[in-house]
Amino acid sequence: MPWPVRWMVAAIVLGFCAAVGLWAFDFGKNIAGLDRGAKQELERLNAEVAQLRSEMERVQDERDKEQSIVNTAGTLVTAGKASEDTLVKKVKQLQAENQSLRNDLGFFEKLIPSSGAEGVAIRGLQADVLNGKDLKWQVLVIQSSKNAAEFSGRLELTFNGLLNGKPWSATLPGGPQTFSVKQYGRLEGVFELPAQAVVKSVVATVRQGSTVRATQTLKL
Repeated sequence: MPWPVRWMVAAIVLGFCAAVGLWAFDFGKNIAGLDRGAKQELERLNAEVAQLRSEMERVQDERDKEQSIVNTAGTLVTAGKASEDTLVKKVKQLQAENQSLRNDLGFFEKLIPSSGAEGVAIRGLQADVLNGKDLKWQVLVIQSSKNAAEFSGRLELTFNGLLNGKPWSATLPGGPQTFSVKQYGRLEGVFELPAQAVVKSVVATVRQGSTVRATQTLKL
């Protein structure tokens, strides 16, 4: 036989022998149960991995819930602290306002005479220049008698001083202010000063009709 044919026949025989050997190996492995044990072990490992994944997801869910609770608690604590600070500021503000009202009440009580002539009187005339251009004024009008009838009248204010070095006077732009008081009343406002004006005195006059009922002058 030619050499190429011999080599081909030899290759066929070797391939057949290899196939028979592989078959014999697989057959023997199946008989021995080696492959079946590996599959069972692989299935067991896959089950354990799935269980571990499920446990890890459960732990992560619990951690997320606890973190959400912690965040909510932190938010509530912050909000509570802010509310507490606001309440503290409000209490301090109310205490200051209460003290101011007490001071005003004590001031008013001192101004009301316990005895003396009855009628309307001006007490506590005050005037302060703000920012060099506004004059804030305040007038307290009282009735001396404790059970007096309500009084209605007009308050006139006259501002005297110098404007550019020359004598100057002015009254309220809107004219006299009408008011009514039972025991006492406080009237106040802001008068805009002309440029270069210097106020030397303020005169407050209470009129009822054409009659002057009270007057007071404040020197600045």
